[in-house]
Amino acid sequence: MSTPQQARAQASAITSGKTLPQAEAAPTSQLRALFDGPHLSPGQRRIAQYLIENIAEAAFLSITELADRVGVSQPSVTRFAGAVGFGGYPALREKLQSIALRALAGGAAEEDRSNELQAAVDAEIENLENLRRDFADPDRVIDVGRRLSRSTPLTVLGLRISVSLAEYFAYAARRIHPDVRLVTLGGSVAYDALLQSREAGGTWVLAFSMPRHAHETLTALRVAKRAGLKVALITDLALGPLADEADVTFATGTGSRLVFDSYAASNVMCAALLQAMTDADPERTQGRLEEYEQIADQHQFFLKD
Repeated sequence: MSTPQQARAQASAITSGKTLPQAEAAPTSQLRALFDGPHLSPGQRRIAQYLIENIAEAAFLSITELADRVGVSQPSVTRFAGAVGFGGYPALREKLQSIALRALAGGAAEEDRSNELQAAVDAEIENLENLRRDFADPDRVIDVGRRLSRSTPLTVLGLRISVSLAEYFAYAARRIHPDVRLVTLGGSVAYDALLQSREAGGTWVLAFSMPRHAHETLTALRVAKRAGLKVALITDLALGPLADEADVTFATGTGSRLVFDSYAASNVMCAALLQAMTDADPERTQGRLEEYEQIADQHQFFLKD
């Protein structure tokens, strides 16, 4: 009898060819795509991040109001509009308003009578809805999953608050990949691990960086790049110095309504990449899962439910 993991590996392949109606990307995803191409200065990235995080209000601000909110000059806003492909701020604002209005038309918010815990859940539901819209086109996830699957060894990096996400991904990936190396300490320990991974034939690192973003994570990504490793990054920001060092960035919202952040969308992103890795080499996946189940039964790893 196959385990639930084996059954899902066989039945839920995202490369199965099933076609669903394509939904419009989430407003945050549309904005990230709009701002992701140009090389923006630090000040321009601040403007972009403010617009991403506050699109419903920011789309209707004057150039003076936007400059004041972000803490930059009005000419900086004008230069930003030009950098992202618009003739000036009025043209950019018109585009922002169309994105904001379509989002509002998609569902008017009901009067908020929730308590703080419910509000935190609502925020995570919104993050998951945004991720669902991003998954309307799964090609990028499928492609990166295939590349991670082929990297032997595969290094998974997560420092400080991001350790838990990295540990989850590495734990699951070891079931389907022959050599997964987990790095949860920064500094020279991380450098040694990254360099050794490259020398052993590894080609990719999957890195996690959640707020607050650590300097040592940025340094580790730069070490990985200098060593010749490609970097896939799961984080909450599509823009900024960490994303600048990554070859591929998956930006997922984090729940920030409570004292400590929650990572529902980031965990689903992990599961999606793991699914893509299983799809990339189904024979290896099945063989490894069967072998693991035999070992688990032999040594009685798990309770009989």
